[in-house]
Amino acid sequence: MNKSDLIEFVAKATHLTKSDSEKAVNAVFKGITTSLSKGDEARFVGFGTFSVSKRKARTGRNPRTGDALKIAASSVARFRAGKELKDKIN
Repeated sequence: MNKSDLIEFVAKATHLTKSDSEKAVNAVFKGITTSLSKGDEARFVGFGTFSVSKRKARTGRNPRTGDALKIAASSVARFRAGKELKDKIN
């Protein structure tokens, strides 16, 4: 499923127009993004939790030359599935 499929699904499930559904989907994504950018979690009971994890700086290797290179520290988004979601997909 991609974003267009999700918008179409929301439109059918809620009897909203595709335009209104797109606004709703974009608002949800913006809310999650805003929460994560502040360092907070976005927790949806039964579905899962979006959070931010820190990756430490590390040394990697260039696969072509084998030279060592430094990989900077970074923040990454993580998703941990909730119990209900896990139960439905298993």
